[in-house]
Amino acid sequence: MSTTCQLQYTPTVLTLHFSDGSRGEFLSVWLIDNDPQHRDAYSGQRLVDVADLPLARTIHAARVDGGDVLIEWSDSHVTTRVSVEWLHQHRARAASDVHYWLDGAQRNAFEDCAWLSHSAYGNDAAQTATWLRRLVTEGIAFLSAVPTHEGAILAAVAPMGHVIDTNYGRLFDVRAVAVAENLAYTDRGLGLHTDNPYRDPVPGFQALQCLLASTEGGDSLFADGWAVAEHLRATDPESFATLTTTPVPFYYRSAGAELRAERPLIQLTARGVVCAVHYNNRSIAPLQLEHAHLQRFYHAYQRFALLLREPRLQMHLRLRPGDLVVFDNQRILHGRTAFASMREARHLQGCYLSRDSVLSTAAVLNREYRTAC
Repeated sequence: MSTTCQLQYTPTVLTLHFSDGSRGEFLSVWLIDNDPQHRDAYSGQRLVDVADLPLARTIHAARVDGGDVLIEWSDSHVTTRVSVEWLHQHRARAASDVHYWLDGAQRNAFEDCAWLSHSAYGNDAAQTATWLRRLVTEGIAFLSAVPTHEGAILAAVAPMGHVIDTNYGRLFDVRAVAVAENLAYTDRGLGLHTDNPYRDPVPGFQALQCLLASTEGGDSLFADGWAVAEHLRATDPESFATLTTTPVPFYYRSAGAELRAERPLIQLTARGVVCAVHYNNRSIAPLQLEHAHLQRFYHAYQRFALLLREPRLQMHLRLRPGDLVVFDNQRILHGRTAFASMREARHLQGCYLSRDSVLSTAAVLNREYRTAC
C-alpha cells in the first residue's frame, strides 16, 4: 500500500502527517540538502557540497501532488519534488526498530526465535527476508537441517555475508583438546561473553553449527546484551555511565597471535543509544587508571557481571546436530554449560561474518521483497 500524507508548512519546516499515523518534520535546509536534483541519478550520491547550500532559503509554498510533495522556494524559481514514500522512510524516528528481550529464561528458543530450514534459506524470498529481519532486530536466528559434514557451515552462511579470517582461521572447531590455547576448547562451562573484544574491528556476527551434541551438558546460553545494558541504565545509571566511559584494555596471546584493543564494555552511538557490548572476563588486561576511577569501574563491572549471571536473563537450548545459530557478536552474549567429552564428544564449528555485509544483505533482500510485493 502506498503512503499518503497531509501537509502543513512554515517558512522553515515542512510537516507531514502520514497515512500510517506517523508524523515527520523536515527542516528547509535538510530538504534542500536532500533535493533529488542535487544527486547523481545513477549512484544517488550528492552533487552539491554543504559549503554551497543556501542556508537562508525558506519555503514559499508546498503541496501534495499525487505521490510527491512539491516545494516552491522563496528566493528561487526552482521547484523541488520529493517522493512522499521517500520522506516517510527518512523521517526522524523516536522509537528504535530493535526488539529487546530481557526475559531469556521464559523464551523457548525453538518457538520464540526465528527458525528456517537450510533448504528454504534463499529459496523462499519471503521467509528469508523475515528471517534476516529478525536476525537484525532480535540479534539471533537459527537454521535447521544444515548438512553435518565438516565445513558445511561456510556454504550455509555464504549468502548471508562475508566470512572473515582471524587467527583461529576462516573456520574454527569448538571441541575439547588436550592442550587448549583458549578455554572454549575445553570441557569447562563458559559464562556469558562476547567474542574477540581484543580485535579491531570486533567480528560483527558469529555463526555456530552443531555437528555432534552431548546428551549431558553442553547447553548453549544466550542473553540480549543491549537489553541488559538498558536495564542497568534504568536501575543503576551511575554504573551504566562508568561502563560507557571507561576504556578497557583487552588482550589475547597465543603461539601465533598477540592482539590488543581498548574499548568500553558498553558502547553508545552519538545519540546515546547502546550499539555494542564488549564483555569477556577472560580477556580483560590490567587497567591502568587512578584509584578512584578504578574503584568506580570495579563496582560497575561487578554489577553488570552479577546481572549477566541471573538465570532469568539467560535463554537455554541444546543445539541438535544440523542446527546452526547466527547472532550479533556485539549484542548477544553467549556461553555454555560444562560437559564431559571423555564420555561423549561435543563438536561445534564456527565462523565470523563482517557486520556491514550481513546488515547489507538483510537490507537489500528486504528492499527487493517489498518491491516485488
